[in-house]
Amino acid sequence: MPLKQVEILGVNVNSLTMAQAVEAVQQFIAEKKVALVATANAEMLMRSTQDEELKDILNQADLVVPDGAGTVWAAGHLGEPMPERVAGFDLAQELMREAPARGDRIYFFGSAPGVADKAKAKAEELYPGIQVVGTRNGFFTEADEPGIIAEIKVARPDILLAALGVPKQEKWLKKHMQELQVPVSIGVGGTLDVMAGVMERAPLWMQKAKLEWLFRGLKQPSRAGRLLALPKFVLKVVASKK
Repeated sequence: MPLKQVEILGVNVNSLTMAQAVEAVQQFIAEKKVALVATANAEMLMRSTQDEELKDILNQADLVVPDGAGTVWAAGHLGEPMPERVAGFDLAQELMREAPARGDRIYFFGSAPGVADKAKAKAEELYPGIQVVGTRNGFFTEADEPGIIAEIKVARPDILLAALGVPKQEKWLKKHMQELQVPVSIGVGGTLDVMAGVMERAPLWMQKAKLEWLFRGLKQPSRAGRLLALPKFVLKVVASKK
């Protein structure tokens, strides 16, 4: 059965639970489909209002999960309540948790040099038997891309986790997904940084209070400007309501 979608600022976001998101990804793998999964938070949705290429990529993606309290709030405000937030970090963890039993192969691509390797070690500690079949940092030039694509193809992952930041990860995956032929590619932002211990995640109480955005802003003053996207997002969603 097709998953319900809610249009938020011109982007169709799936309304679903974490369990449904995991099931959808695993179905893509079973079908050997070449699927793109996006994790849409308020910042990404705001960016898409000024970046038509990103908006088109999101609307062509096979699955767009509501990654962020702002996205879930927007859906509810527009009269289409979503069951829960499906954070990209948590989705990646659930897929890794189930990967050993399923035999799913995973590739980590992105972040600063050494981070993906540390994230791999953490994954192997948390999920015994997991097959992280390759790692590659996110610092590269266009000339490096054929080599990166060849490495990923040789590794034959079922899931490619790309931590290149928005919108670079979505644009890179969309451009190369058919050549890569990986069943599922997911843009995961700071997931590898958190797993590697180079970025702290908000305490659980802040996650539950929907204040992860504030925690990130306090921990990373360089993000302060990006946090201004949140009140702008709220105003834009309110204005968009018919």
